Formats: sequence, C-alpha cells, structure tokens
Amino acid sequence: MRFLTGGESHGPCLTGIIEGLPANLELDSRTINKQLARRQQGYGRGGRMEIEKDRVEFLSGLRFNRTTGSPLTLQIKNRDWENWRQVMAPEGAPPPEVKTLTRPRPGHADLAGALKYNHRDLRQVLERSSARETAMRVAVGTVGRVLMEWFSLQFFSHVIRIGSATSPVCASTLPELADRVEESSLRCADSRAEQAMRKEIDRAGLEGDTLGGVIELVITGAPPGLGSHVHWDRRLDGRLAGALMSIQAIKGVEIGAGFSSAGRPGSQIHDPVAADPEEGISRTTNRAGGIEGGISNGENILIRLAMKPIPTLANPLSSVDLETGLGAPGTVERSDVCAVPSAAVVAEAVAAWELAAAFLEKFSGDSIEETEASYNYYMEAVKRRLRR
Repeated sequence: MRFLTGGESHGPCLTGIIEGLPANLELDSRTINKQLARRQQGYGRGGRMEIEKDRVEFLSGLRFNRTTGSPLTLQIKNRDWENWRQVMAPEGAPPPEVKTLTRPRPGHADLAGALKYNHRDLRQVLERSSARETAMRVAVGTVGRVLMEWFSLQFFSHVIRIGSATSPVCASTLPELADRVEESSLRCADSRAEQAMRKEIDRAGLEGDTLGGVIELVITGAPPGLGSHVHWDRRLDGRLAGALMSIQAIKGVEIGAGFSSAGRPGSQIHDPVAADPEEGISRTTNRAGGIEGGISNGENILIRLAMKPIPTLANPLSSVDLETGLGAPGTVERSDVCAVPSAAVVAEAVAAWELAAAFLEKFSGDSIEETEASYNYYMEAVKRRLRR
C-alpha cells in the first residue's frame, strides 16, 4: 500500500492518491473531516485556521461508502485560493505586482530547496514545504486509521511539553487521559500545565517568537508480528521514526525508553518476560515501547516526538537577500506561534498509515474479508503458542 500527495499551500487544492487498499472497507467523509477539524485546533494557531475549513472529497475508488480496490483519490480544496489566483496561477506570466521572495527564513526549507531545484523565487519552495501539506496526510492517514480500527487498534496523542512548561502523567487509565486531552485546547491533560503552556505561548507571541514542544503518541491493540527483523527497511521502529520525522518541524523521535536507556544498565531497561497460566507469555514492563527487533511485540507502542519552534518569526532572524547578496531579515509569512497540538494529530495519522501498511504486508488480501480471515487465523495461532 502506498500514497502520493500533491498541491501547494495557496494553490487550488491538495490531492492524495492511495493505491493498494483492500476492497469493501467502509469509509465516509465525516470520519476524515473529523480528523481534519482536530488538526486545525489548538491554542497558538494563526489566522489561516480561520480561513480554511477543511473538507475531503472522494474522486475515485469509493462507491456507496465502500472501497472498490482501485486507487482512492482524495481532494481538499483551499478556500484561500481565491485570494492567491494571481500569485499561484499555474499558467501564463507573473503579473508585475507579484513580488519575488528572495530572503530565506533560517530553519526553513527556503534556501536548501532553492539551491537544490535552482529556484530564484523562494515561493516555489515554501508553498510545497509548508505544513499545509499535512492536511492531506491527515486525510490519507485517517484512511489507514479506519482500516486499523477495524482490527481494534487505537491511536492517542497528548502534549507533554511546550517550551519549558511540562505536563505530568495525571490519569490512571488511557481512556480517562484521552477524555481530558480532547477537552484541552493544547491537548494537555493537566490543567495547571496547560495554563503554564498558554502563558509561554502568549509571551512568545508578544515577542514575535515561536515555540516547540514534545508529543507523546500511544498505539494500542497492535498485534505481535508487524514489521521484520530480516530486512533493515522493514523494521517497524525505523519505518515509524522515519515517517514521523517527515512531519514538518519534527526533529527527534524516541520509542519506549528511547534516549534515557543510553544512561542505564540493561537490567533496568529490558522488559522481563513472564508466563501466566491464564494470560500466557507477557512482559512485566514496556520500556521497549512495544517494538523489539523491529517487530511489534503485542504491547502498547509508545513514541515521543520533539518538535522545534516554527521557523517563520514575526520578529525575523537575520538572513541574506539572494538577489543582492546583502544582509537582510528573513521573509515574514503568515504563521503560527505554536502548532504542537496540531502536530500531535498529524502524528496520529502518520503512525496509523505506517501501521496499516505494515499490517497489509503481514495480512494481505484484495478484499477486507480476505485480510480479516488471514488476521484471525494468525491471531489464533499466536494465542496457542503463547499459552503452551
């Protein structure tokens, strides 16, 4: 299963094409639109969220709310396109009033992209490198999520840090934590920590600055056996880390104990395996984060992501004008002060897609019925082995 997206931040639309979905999977636009709405929420977002009200349209591969097995084509129209028709016109010559952007923003793709593709106008880079692209990745990832939820996998995220403000784990169960998070404008379960985060965002906004943070992602219900130890590019932890690092501004990913495991002995890091007469073989801890040897082990998959501050600053850093070669402040574009809560929703979708792709490699089938039969057969075999 694979996908491709196309479209610019201020172009007519974003488009996604998914190939390899099994036929007969139930799907509807409301499910995807719900996730698109979650992506647009969050304290610290900019004015673009007031303009766009993202809605997905299916152009192919779906009939009467069931996938057909052919490529699924999705589209999200950009409402702001009406204001950018001259600037982003696909054909013709640029009118004189359209300005060429020549001052790259430090930390953004502007300069590296212009050098790579030999662009004089940095808008050629920033329109595609913009995090607006993640709207379609949420739509595509939600299709994978629907497939995974069919097999009882669940995806949950929360923000545990913004700037220097951190949140403790403050709920006894995952459902309780999830309920608190969905009620929070910062996807933070602890009300005191949320207030501290809000103050940091407000301060950064007044100073023309931006803030990043840390997201925790939990995936429940993943069966043992997704991924592989046999080939490096099929290791599930590598695939998840690579996919999550592809989200704009994500600069670090850890699974389970992650970086903290480097400073502790193996006896305090590895998860003991125990036998229970009723439950069978299980692990008493989950410091591996649900993945061992590149393969899911049946425990919850636990991932943390570090997001850097957004590089578009209202009070820009120094840069160089590529047209003149002289020093100049970086370009200022409309942006957010903090988009960590939004990135958490994107992370759920990205992880759901990777899990779905690995799932179909393990339990392939041209229809959802074939996939389900393969999955049920395998899970029965796993239960028998664990209870010997």
